[in-house]
Amino acid sequence: MKATKKNLEKYWKQNLKYLVILLTIWFIVSFGFGILFADQLNQIRVGGFKLGFWFAQQGSIYSFVILIFAYVWMMNRLDKKFDVDEK
Repeated sequence: MKATKKNLEKYWKQNLKYLVILLTIWFIVSFGFGILFADQLNQIRVGGFKLGFWFAQQGSIYSFVILIFAYVWMMNRLDKKFDVDEK
């Protein structure tokens, strides 16, 4: 696929779509699970710790790192699709 202006616009829209989806997931995991739904999640215990506490202390960090790797993987695929990858 040639790097025309139209294709680069499609590329950028897809990139923004990925960002919105991943940031939404991050918000839900960090703010939702760690703060808003912490009381409900604290009814569940994992490894001796309340699940809401775990998300507030560890889970949101692990999720963020996983989302970084997911973004890199998705962007590498998108770069190849639109022929803007580093060769």
